[in-house]
Amino acid sequence: MLTTHETFDGVRGAVITPDSPDYPEAARTPLGDSRPAVVLRPRDVDDVRRAVRAAAADGRPVAVRGGGHSFARLGTVDDGLVIDLAALDGVRLVGSDRVVVGGGATWGAVAQALAPHGLAISSGDTASVGVGGLLLSGGIGWMVRAHGLALDRLVSAQVVTAAGDLVTASAEERPDLFWALRGGGGGTAVVTEVELAAAPVTTLTFGTLTFRAAEAAEVLAGWATHMRHAPRALSSTVRLANPFAGGVDAPVEITVAALGAEGATAVEPLRRLGTLLSDGVAERPYVDILEPGAALPPGLRLTVRSGFVAPHRADDAVAEVAALAASPQPAAIVLHALGGAVADVPADATAYSHRDAELMVTTFAGGPAAAFDGVLAGVDGVWSRLAPHVQGSYRNFLDDTSPEAMAATHSAATQRRLAEIRASYDPDGVLGRVGRAR
Repeated sequence: MLTTHETFDGVRGAVITPDSPDYPEAARTPLGDSRPAVVLRPRDVDDVRRAVRAAAADGRPVAVRGGGHSFARLGTVDDGLVIDLAALDGVRLVGSDRVVVGGGATWGAVAQALAPHGLAISSGDTASVGVGGLLLSGGIGWMVRAHGLALDRLVSAQVVTAAGDLVTASAEERPDLFWALRGGGGGTAVVTEVELAAAPVTTLTFGTLTFRAAEAAEVLAGWATHMRHAPRALSSTVRLANPFAGGVDAPVEITVAALGAEGATAVEPLRRLGTLLSDGVAERPYVDILEPGAALPPGLRLTVRSGFVAPHRADDAVAEVAALAASPQPAAIVLHALGGAVADVPADATAYSHRDAELMVTTFAGGPAAAFDGVLAGVDGVWSRLAPHVQGSYRNFLDDTSPEAMAATHSAATQRRLAEIRASYDPDGVLGRVGRAR
């Protein structure tokens, strides 16, 4: 049985069961609790292979945990096996611009390792997020318009298949698996190590401009128009209606991340979009702009939803977001500017399905468990208004593992191809029993 230590005979890492003293800590992720049958912390790749074979023999679901920051709790599973890759966290530079990263490393560790060499990888905004989960589902980071998605930097991956075999996936070796790993969101193999191509980056012009809430419509429309034509050296987001900063009265926050003189120059027009309340933009090392991250306090719940905006829907979507920000509702609304290097990659080159989007809309809302139904109802109202203007969703901003929610993260053609590849590498569905790996 999976719950006995004998099942994992030969495993050198920690085997943690509900009667283990460190089980409560091992079972919890930064975003919530769970009740796995076993949490296995492999010491090396051989431990991962033994764990996968044990799960295959037992028939229980498997979740793979990197940083554990999945909003949908994809890094854990009730009554199943959690393979926690935290000990596989090595980061080493190979060659002038290549870095080999363990599946349990965090993006903060990668940034720290690359900084002395004048290198960086666009990887999201939080240092404590795991490399594997974000990478497998996309990676919309602070340099997304200049350097593309984090998954676009993937050169090769070392993975353990559902049969317990250790193989390499790259453009030359197992290209079908390599395609699936870049945007498929996990569930095909356990990624134990990746090789990534870094870019020469030391500092960015980075920070936040804030404007009056009453000017949200004008500021947001001006931002969207500017970003549509801005050089790709400038990436930017906008946050509105933050419930922790006043809701409808919260300032409009434009965060910019600009590379070089071209990017810094492109920030200037944004300062003139409205009444500038504060200007926190300055030149900063890339390693310093990543947020540390924090665990969700016990008793609170969080809901996150996202959708992509095609270019021909952008103006209407922006107007709707501005109207929503001026209406009482429970969510902070964030817009990401996309395009640039993201759209350089052909739509069918990877399993990521949203290359042509101009914007991504995301809402974040939370509250105590006792009042959470009301929060969800308010968020449902927001998305009923956004629905005509958005399509699909971003797998890294997903808090629902229903078949409908998971399907929305990929086009129909991508879903079919992913299903074929997963059936080839995992015919018994060992790693797909929960359809997730984060």
